[in-house]
This record gives sequence, structure tokens and C-alpha cells, in this order.
Amino acid sequence: MDTIKIKTPKERKVKGKVEINIQKCKGCELCLTACKENALKLSDSINIKGYRYMIANNDLCTGCVNCAIICPDAVISVFRTHPKKKPVDITPENIKDTIKSIVI
Repeated sequence: MDTIKIKTPKERKVKGKVEINIQKCKGCELCLTACKENALKLSDSINIKGYRYMIANNDLCTGCVNCAIICPDAVISVFRTHPKKKPVDITPENIKDTIKSIVI
């Protein structure tokens, strides 16, 4: 009897977020083979052009950008995030006063 192995997300220092333009994706599956984390899969739906497109599981993505590099149509964008780092507010303290003086 065959057992199905489901890859569960593991805690990573760097995570990735994959964005795919599904209307331009041809579903060539090159990115699927390039993804070492198995974060991509072929959808059950079709796009405007009649192709099954790729969808991403961002919980598994490490942000390695292999999928974006290999995509022949450049429809994949990858962003890296650092989940343990706290966001830093870099807004100047007196920005409201500065904006008011410019607008008025």
C-alpha cells in the first residue's frame, strides 16, 4: 500500500512570497521542477488563454527565486520576508507638519 507524504511547513529564518500572474502563465511546469520545496502546483482551473496555471503555497516557500529565474514568460515574482524581524517604522516624526506646510 502506498503512503502519501505531505510536506509540512517548517520554521525558517527567511520565508518567501510567490506572486504569479495567472492570466499570463502557460502552465509549462518548469517552475514546478525548479522548486526544491514543492511550494508550487498546477491549478485545477484554467486562465483566459485556456491554460492550467501554477499556484503557490507560500507557507513552504523559502524565497530562493528558482521559479522566477526559470520562468520563460517572466510571470513569477518572489519576495523574501524575515518573519522574526520586527518591522521598523522609518517615518520621520515631523512628517505630518511637513506635509501640511507643503499642501497649505
